[in-house]
Amino acid sequence: MPTRILIADDDAPIRGLVRRILEEHPGWEVCGEAIDGQDAISKSLALAPDIVVLDLAMPEKNGLQAAREIAQASPQLPMVLLTVEDSTDLTLAAEEAGIRLTICKDNGTEVVQGIEWLLRESRL
Repeated sequence: MPTRILIADDDAPIRGLVRRILEEHPGWEVCGEAIDGQDAISKSLALAPDIVVLDLAMPEKNGLQAAREIAQASPQLPMVLLTVEDSTDLTLAAEEAGIRLTICKDNGTEVVQGIEWLLRESRL
């Protein structure tokens, strides 16, 4: 059974790029795409993905706000935050919101490696 991934990013070209990168990985499928934080919350409940990839800067609710609500409904659901901003404060805020991994958005290899690591850790 493939690992089902929900991608949330308000930028359609970025969302498409992340989708292509993830779907090239054997055993992974993108089960849905969300266009903002509120959409990510709704789709995470409706689609029951195995992992959620959230952009930080989105309308309606940002990635941290969406993560807090997703974590309340599904505390064990692994979440990844994609961002162009890289700081210790952001990483700490992300962890407090229930996000297990923060990755710089501009490196597709890191996205794949991060999700591989997160999936291994969540199965222990």
